[in-house]
Amino acid sequence: MTDKPHVLIVEARFYSAIADEMKSAAIAELEKDGCSYEVVAVAGAFELPAAIKFASQRTDGRQFDGYVALGCVIRGETSHYDYVCVESARKLQDLAVDSNMAIGYGVLTVENEAQAWARARASEKNKGGAVTRACLDMIALKRQYGVA
Repeated sequence: MTDKPHVLIVEARFYSAIADEMKSAAIAELEKDGCSYEVVAVAGAFELPAAIKFASQRTDGRQFDGYVALGCVIRGETSHYDYVCVESARKLQDLAVDSNMAIGYGVLTVENEAQAWARARASEKNKGGAVTRACLDMIALKRQYGVA
Protein backbone atom coordinates (compact mmCIF):
# COMPACT_ATOMS: atom_id res chain seq x y z
CA MET A 1 0.00 0.00 0.00
CA THR A 2 1.41 3.33 -0.95
CA ASP A 3 -0.52 5.48 1.51
CA LYS A 4 -0.62 3.78 4.89
CA PRO A 5 -4.21 3.25 6.10
CA HIS A 6 -5.76 5.17 8.97
CA VAL A 7 -7.96 2.78 10.96
CA LEU A 8 -10.46 3.18 13.77
CA ILE A 9 -10.57 0.46 16.40
CA VAL A 10 -13.96 0.42 18.10
CA GLU A 11 -13.95 -1.73 21.19
CA ALA A 12 -16.94 -2.86 23.20
CA ARG A 13 -15.89 -2.68 26.85
CA PHE A 14 -18.55 -4.94 28.42
CA TYR A 15 -15.89 -7.62 29.02
CA SER A 16 -13.00 -5.23 29.58
CA ALA A 17 -10.14 -7.71 30.05
CA ILE A 18 -11.07 -9.56 26.86
CA ALA A 19 -11.45 -6.23 25.05
CA ASP A 20 -7.98 -5.17 26.23
CA GLU A 21 -6.42 -8.38 24.91
CA MET A 22 -8.06 -8.03 21.51
CA LYS A 23 -7.27 -4.31 21.28
CA SER A 24 -3.59 -4.96 22.03
CA ALA A 25 -3.42 -7.55 19.25
CA ALA A 26 -5.19 -5.20 16.83
CA ILE A 27 -2.77 -2.39 17.62
CA ALA A 28 0.22 -4.71 17.18
CA GLU A 29 -1.05 -5.71 13.72
CA LEU A 30 -1.55 -2.09 12.67
CA GLU A 31 1.84 -1.00 14.00
CA LYS A 32 3.52 -3.92 12.23
CA ASP A 33 2.29 -2.41 8.95
CA GLY A 34 3.04 1.19 9.93
CA CYS A 35 -0.63 2.17 9.94
CA SER A 36 -2.04 5.03 11.95
CA TYR A 37 -5.05 4.43 14.13
CA GLU A 38 -7.44 5.81 16.69
CA VAL A 39 -9.32 3.92 19.38
CA VAL A 40 -12.79 4.57 20.73
CA ALA A 41 -14.66 2.59 23.36
CA VAL A 42 -18.37 1.82 23.53
CA ALA A 43 -20.39 0.00 26.17
CA GLY A 44 -21.10 -3.23 24.31
CA ALA A 45 -21.34 -5.02 20.98
CA PHE A 46 -24.75 -3.54 20.24
CA GLU A 47 -23.23 -0.04 20.06
CA LEU A 48 -20.45 -0.95 17.60
CA PRO A 49 -22.35 -0.27 14.35
CA ALA A 50 -23.59 3.16 15.44
CA ALA A 51 -20.11 4.20 16.58
CA ILE A 52 -18.65 3.20 13.22
CA LYS A 53 -21.41 5.03 11.36
CA PHE A 54 -20.79 8.18 13.44
CA ALA A 55 -17.04 7.97 12.83
CA SER A 56 -17.53 7.51 9.09
CA GLN A 57 -19.23 10.89 9.02
CA ARG A 58 -16.57 12.77 10.97
CA THR A 59 -15.81 16.32 9.95
CA ASP A 60 -13.06 17.12 12.45
CA GLY A 61 -10.08 15.10 11.31
CA ARG A 62 -8.58 12.54 8.96
CA GLN A 63 -11.09 10.15 7.46
CA PHE A 64 -10.77 6.46 8.27
CA ASP A 65 -9.82 3.94 5.63
CA GLY A 66 -11.17 1.06 7.67
CA TYR A 67 -12.67 -0.02 10.95
CA VAL A 68 -12.01 -2.82 13.41
CA ALA A 69 -15.00 -3.80 15.54
CA LEU A 70 -14.00 -5.68 18.69
CA GLY A 71 -16.27 -7.13 21.32
CA CYS A 72 -17.46 -10.21 23.09
CA VAL A 73 -20.92 -11.59 23.76
CA ILE A 74 -21.19 -14.54 26.14
CA ARG A 75 -24.42 -16.53 26.21
CA GLY A 76 -26.47 -15.96 29.32
CA GLU A 77 -29.79 -17.27 30.58
CA THR A 78 -32.02 -15.15 28.33
CA SER A 79 -32.50 -14.52 24.62
CA HIS A 80 -30.67 -11.17 24.90
CA TYR A 81 -27.52 -12.91 23.58
CA ASP A 82 -29.27 -13.81 20.33
CA TYR A 83 -30.50 -10.29 19.66
CA VAL A 84 -27.16 -8.66 20.38
CA CYS A 85 -25.21 -11.16 18.25
CA VAL A 86 -27.54 -11.10 15.27
CA GLU A 87 -28.24 -7.38 15.21
CA SER A 88 -24.66 -6.20 15.72
CA ALA A 89 -23.39 -8.58 13.04
CA ARG A 90 -26.17 -7.65 10.61
CA LYS A 91 -25.67 -3.90 10.98
CA LEU A 92 -21.88 -4.17 10.65
CA GLN A 93 -22.33 -6.21 7.46
CA ASP A 94 -24.89 -3.68 6.20
CA LEU A 95 -22.36 -0.88 6.74
CA ALA A 96 -19.64 -2.82 4.95
CA VAL A 97 -21.78 -3.65 1.93
CA ASP A 98 -24.06 -0.62 1.67
CA SER A 99 -21.43 2.01 2.48
CA ASN A 100 -18.31 0.37 1.00
CA MET A 101 -16.60 0.22 4.39
CA ALA A 102 -13.66 -2.06 5.16
CA ILE A 103 -14.64 -3.55 8.52
CA GLY A 104 -12.81 -6.23 10.44
CA TYR A 105 -15.47 -8.14 12.37
CA GLY A 106 -14.07 -9.11 15.76
CA VAL A 107 -17.12 -9.77 17.89
CA LEU A 108 -16.67 -13.03 19.74
CA THR A 109 -19.97 -14.89 20.18
CA VAL A 110 -19.31 -17.65 22.65
CA GLU A 111 -20.91 -19.92 25.21
CA ASN A 112 -18.56 -19.14 28.09
CA GLU A 113 -15.56 -17.12 29.21
CA ALA A 114 -13.08 -19.94 28.50
CA GLN A 115 -14.11 -19.95 24.84
CA ALA A 116 -13.76 -16.17 24.74
CA TRP A 117 -10.24 -16.25 26.12
CA ALA A 118 -9.17 -19.02 23.73
CA ARG A 119 -10.21 -16.78 20.83
CA ALA A 120 -8.99 -13.48 22.28
CA ARG A 121 -5.49 -14.39 23.46
CA ALA A 122 -2.79 -13.31 21.03
CA SER A 123 -0.95 -16.54 21.87
CA GLU A 124 -3.95 -18.64 20.81
CA LYS A 125 -6.49 -17.74 18.09
CA ASN A 126 -5.59 -14.02 18.16
CA LYS A 127 -8.91 -12.79 16.78
CA GLY A 128 -7.95 -9.15 17.42
CA GLY A 129 -4.96 -9.49 15.12
CA ALA A 130 -6.77 -11.67 12.58
CA VAL A 131 -9.71 -9.33 12.09
CA THR A 132 -7.38 -6.36 11.85
CA ARG A 133 -5.52 -8.16 9.07
CA ALA A 134 -8.90 -8.79 7.40
CA CYS A 135 -9.67 -5.07 7.61
CA LEU A 136 -6.30 -4.17 6.05
CA ASP A 137 -6.85 -6.72 3.29
CA MET A 138 -10.26 -5.19 2.52
CA ILE A 139 -8.72 -1.69 2.42
CA ALA A 140 -6.18 -3.02 -0.09
CA LEU A 141 -8.98 -4.57 -2.14
CA LYS A 142 -10.93 -1.31 -2.18
CA ARG A 143 -7.82 0.49 -3.39
CA GLN A 144 -7.18 -2.15 -6.02
CA TYR A 145 -10.64 -1.55 -7.48
CA GLY A 146 -10.57 2.22 -7.00
CA VAL A 147 -13.46 2.18 -4.55
CA ALA A 148 -13.84 5.33 -2.47
